Amino acid sequence: MTPSLLIAALVIAALILLNAFFSAAETALTGASRARMATLEREGDHAAKRVNALNEDRERMIGAVLLGANIVQIGASAIAASIFVGLYGDLGPLVTTIVLTPLLLIFGEVGPKTVAITFADNIARAVAGPVQWMVRILSPIVIAVQWFVNNTLKLFGVRVDENIDVLRAARAEIIGAVEMHAEEGAVESETRHRVIGALDLSELTVADVMIHRKNLRSLDIDLPPREIIAQAMSSPHTRLPLYKDEPDNIVGILHARDLLRAISEHGRDGFDVHEVKREAWFTPMQTSAEDQLAEFLRRREHFALVVDEYGALMGLVTLEDILEEIVGDIKDEHDIAVQGVRPQPDGSVNVDGSVPIRDLNRVMNWDLPDEEAVTVAGLVIHEAQAIPEPGQRFAFHGYRFQVLRRQRNQLTALRVERELEEEGLEGG
Repeated sequence: MTPSLLIAALVIAALILLNAFFSAAETALTGASRARMATLEREGDHAAKRVNALNEDRERMIGAVLLGANIVQIGASAIAASIFVGLYGDLGPLVTTIVLTPLLLIFGEVGPKTVAITFADNIARAVAGPVQWMVRILSPIVIAVQWFVNNTLKLFGVRVDENIDVLRAARAEIIGAVEMHAEEGAVESETRHRVIGALDLSELTVADVMIHRKNLRSLDIDLPPREIIAQAMSSPHTRLPLYKDEPDNIVGILHARDLLRAISEHGRDGFDVHEVKREAWFTPMQTSAEDQLAEFLRRREHFALVVDEYGALMGLVTLEDILEEIVGDIKDEHDIAVQGVRPQPDGSVNVDGSVPIRDLNRVMNWDLPDEEAVTVAGLVIHEAQAIPEPGQRFAFHGYRFQVLRRQRNQLTALRVERELEEEGLEGG
C-alpha cells in the first residue's frame, strides 16, 4: 500500500471513529437519566451540569450532533470513493458502497449506540464537554437549519408545538416507567400504588376522597354534657362536628383532647361545650386533593368540612383520607381491616356499595375505572343507567357484578368478581 493510500485509509478510520462519537453522544445525551443528572448537579458534578445544559435546548444539541455526523459521513464517502475509483475505475462507487456501508453501520452507528444505551449516564457526562463546544461552534448553522425546517413544515400545515405541558409530560413519563417496571416485577405492587397515588393527587378532588355526609357522625351541641361525653367516648374519631337544630347546620368541631381537658377542669357536668368547641373549617368540594393536602400542612389542621357551590354540607375530608390515597389504608386499633370489602373463597368479593372504587382497586389489585363514579354502587348505576333490583347481574369492564341488597335508592351490597373474557352489559 502506497503512503497516500495508507494516509487516506487512516483518515477514513478517523472519520468512522468521529461518527461513532457523534452516534454515542446523541444516544447517551438523550437517554441519560434526567433525575440522576439533576441529583449529581446538586452535588457539584460539573459534567452532569453540562449534560443538563445541553438537554435544556435538546433540539439545538441534536441538530449540532447530526450536522457533525453528516459531515464526517460525507467526508468518509468522498475519500473512499476517490480511492476505489482510482483502483477499480467505474466500479469504484459500487465498491465504496459495499465496503464503507458495513463499516459505518457496525463501527459508526450500531456498536456505539448499543454501548451508549448500556452506559448512558457515564457516557453522557464524558461527551458533554466536547459536544457543548461543538454546539457553540455550529450554532449559527443549526439555527439556520431549524428556521428553514420549521418554515418548510408550516407550508405543509405542520406547526411545531412550543407550548408543551412539561409537568404533565413528566408525570406521564414517571407513571409509564413505574407501570413498566411493575409489570416486569421490579417494582412491588404497594410501591406502585404509592408512587402513582402521589402523582394522582392533582387529578383528584376533595369530592373523590371525602367521607359522604350520610356517613358523617356528628353531635347535637344542645345535648346535656354527660350525653356529649358518652357519644364522644363511643366514637372512634377524635374530632366530631357539632350541629345545632339540624345535622347540616355545623356550628363547630369538638376535639377529644379539648373535651378531656374541660372535664378535668370543670367535671362531667360543669363544662360548657360552646367554650370547648373549635371553629369549623369549610372547603369547596372542587378543591384538588393536592391543594387540600398543602392547606392541611400550611394550617396544621387535620379535618375540614366539604361544601358544594351553594354552601350545602357534602361531607368531610381529613389529612388521613388524602394520605391514604398515597400509602393505602392507615390502620389503627379502632379500624376494621379493609372495611366494606370481604373477599370470598371462590375469588369473588362482597363489597359495600359505598366503598370507593379506588379502595377496592387497591385492596384487590384491580383496575375498575373511576372516572365516571366514585363508589362501586355509583359505577353499577352509571353503567346500568338505572337503579338495579337485588339479584340483578351485570358484566362490564372485565368484571361481573351482582346486586345483593338495596335500601330505597341505594345499592348497599354487591358481589364483584373478575371475569376471564370481557362481556357486554347485561341485566338479569
